[in-house]
Parts: sequence; C-alpha cells; structure tokens
Amino acid sequence: MSTIITRSRITPTMWMVVPLLIVMAIGFNLPIIMMLAKSFVQDQSFTFANYIDLIEMPVYLKVLVNTFKIAAITTVCCVLLGYPLAYWILGLSTRWKIICLAAIVVPFWVSILVRTYAWIVIMGNSGIINRSLLELGWIEAPIQFLYNEFGVVIGTINVLLPFMVLPLFASMTKIDQRILSAAETLGANHVTIFWRIFFPLSAPALAAGAVLVFILTLGFYITPAILGGGRVPMAANMLDLLINQMPSWEVASSISVVLLALTIILFMFYLRFTNEEKAR
Repeated sequence: MSTIITRSRITPTMWMVVPLLIVMAIGFNLPIIMMLAKSFVQDQSFTFANYIDLIEMPVYLKVLVNTFKIAAITTVCCVLLGYPLAYWILGLSTRWKIICLAAIVVPFWVSILVRTYAWIVIMGNSGIINRSLLELGWIEAPIQFLYNEFGVVIGTINVLLPFMVLPLFASMTKIDQRILSAAETLGANHVTIFWRIFFPLSAPALAAGAVLVFILTLGFYITPAILGGGRVPMAANMLDLLINQMPSWEVASSISVVLLALTIILFMFYLRFTNEEKAR
C-alpha cells in the first residue's frame, strides 16, 4: 500500500514541468476554447446562427469547398510525384541517396515566402518559362500560369512534397528485403513483387503522408495570397479578411471550428495509419 502511495506522489522534477504545462494551457488551449465559445455567441447570447450563416451564405461555402478542392488536388499530385520519387531514391547507391535526400531537405532552410516568390520569376508573364517560349516562337502571348488555381497548386506542391517523400522513403527502407528476395526465389517477377508485397507494406506510410499533406494545405496562407493574387480564395485568406478587415469574429470562429473539427478527424486517420506502420 505504501509503495502505491509513494509512486502516486509527484516528484520534484515533475513540478519543474508544471510551469510549462500552464504556459501551454494558456497559450494553446485557452485561445481554442475562446474561439469555440465565440462561434456560439451573437449579440451576447447563445446561438447557432453563425453556423447557419456558413450554410446559407454561398460565399463562405464556396471558399470552404474551394479550399478542400485545392487540398485534394495537391494531395493527389504529391502522392503521384512523391511515391515514384521515394521509390527511385531507394534504388540508388548510398552516395546518391545522400545527395538526393539533401536536395529534398535543403529547401526547408529557405523561407516559404522566398520560395513562393521564386515561382513568379519562373512562371510569371515575364518569367523564365514564358520568355523562353516566346523566344522560341511557340507562343504569341504569355501563358497565365499564375494568379489562378494552377499557380496555387504548383506552389503548394513545391512546399509540401518533402512531407510526402521523406516519410515514404523512411518507411520503404524499413521493408525487409529478405521478403522480396524470397518472393523472387519462388518465381515472382518484379511487377508482382511490387504490387503484391512492396506496395501493400508501404501503403500505410503513403496514406499517412497523404493525410498530412491534406491537413497542411487546409491552413495555407502565404502561397495562395501571393500566387493566387487574391483570385483564389482559401479558408486562411478568408479568415484574415473576416478578422482584420470586416471584422466578424463570430463567423471567423465558426469557420475555424469547422476546420479544426475536420483536422482532428483527419489526424485520427493519420494516427491510425502511423500505428499500422509501427506495427508492421
């Protein structure tokens, strides 16, 4: 009995963590609770009117749908680009693996703002691509690559592709090569080995990476604002408008709660896929 009481006591070292927990509670949890409370308040009374406005007002629903659409397109593109890239890197020699992984990691050292503006230099009306095509005589007028959904998706993929490639590569390196060798010994060809063994073993990491990319895209602000030119409304840009310019904190809070709820649901799926990856 005394042993149980001793173990239940808070040790002095645990008390050192209490100030950090208080700061985290005040700095992270309190704003979320205040946002949740404000979404149910209008004219100092409890109401669901803010959520009803989200459904009845076409502009809010349009922005949310557009955000989900861009997030879905970005996720699909990252999957189609990231999986072959990670698989290709896996087959390289150790030296080239290090070089390729360094090329993927180095962009993390550059500000997202700088990387986003770099796309204007590349794909702008006077950018490298348009000038090259004009000089070659392949086009008569600059192609509008930017200030539309295409430009936003390209910029978002550039930022989030490493979040897909790196976890995938780490998962692929953990696959026991003896299983693949055994299948080859039993007469299976490379295509069969890939689709029947390798891909199912790496599928949890692929799904987890896809969920992670989708979640991160939902909160993107800088890239849509710059490469969209204000013509591609997304949730984060609309929240900035509702809070800093209108302002309408109640509606902004209700939109944030919807995004938070969706993010929590997706994060639960992410944890499920990562747990499957750990159990493999």
